[in-house]
Amino acid sequence: MLRRAARRVRAGLLLFVLACALGSGCSGGGIFKREYEYEEELYLSLDGSAVLNVNASVASLVALRGAHLNPDPRARIDRDELRSYFGAPDARVSVSLARRDGRRFVHASVAVDDVRDLSRLAPFSWSNYRLDRRGEVIEFEQKVGVPPHEPHGRLQWHGGEIVAFRMHLPSEIVFHNAPSRQVERGNILEWEQPLSARLEGAPLDIRVQLEPTSILAQTMLLFGATAVAALATLGAAIWWISRRGQES
Repeated sequence: MLRRAARRVRAGLLLFVLACALGSGCSGGGIFKREYEYEEELYLSLDGSAVLNVNASVASLVALRGAHLNPDPRARIDRDELRSYFGAPDARVSVSLARRDGRRFVHASVAVDDVRDLSRLAPFSWSNYRLDRRGEVIEFEQKVGVPPHEPHGRLQWHGGEIVAFRMHLPSEIVFHNAPSRQVERGNILEWEQPLSARLEGAPLDIRVQLEPTSILAQTMLLFGATAVAALATLGAAIWWISRRGQES
């Protein structure tokens, strides 16, 4: 009987894992992250500093950002040139290269002390960034503008490519205008556009309002308050037991 129940539990767990892998039952899009042709992933801090990760095909960097790179998958790409393109030495930059479906992809990470400085770097100059304290909330806004239109005859698209802008936020989200209207696990928001719409400069206005205290700070404050309450309860219990003993 117990063995049969254990087998049923294992089978149920296996089905759950498979469902998550297929994206049918887990929040945040399942186990496997969706693949994008071009993705900007912003990690924002409450002090205004930020890290922006770019995951993009070489072809999308050429088409969207006017990068002077060879989109041929067999072409050699100089990492030092890539670091310079993404803002070094003014910004802290690291780059790496990968292949997906036989094509070249670039992974770049750019760290800045003020998120608003990103618009001064060529790869992100199509965006205007704003970060302000308004009353009891912190407001962030990113307006993504029109990419440089420099036709490249060798670039071909199949029509299903997606561009994404994702944000990882440090505190409770009060308001956002993400199209899904959902906050993914880990306080992540996402805005998507078809590559064709981004190439045409379709407007994209990203707006978020945050609590001014980080989730970590709130958690530590709650933990501290709980610990103080527990010690107070323990002290009261010891005092009550001691007093009862004296009365006896």
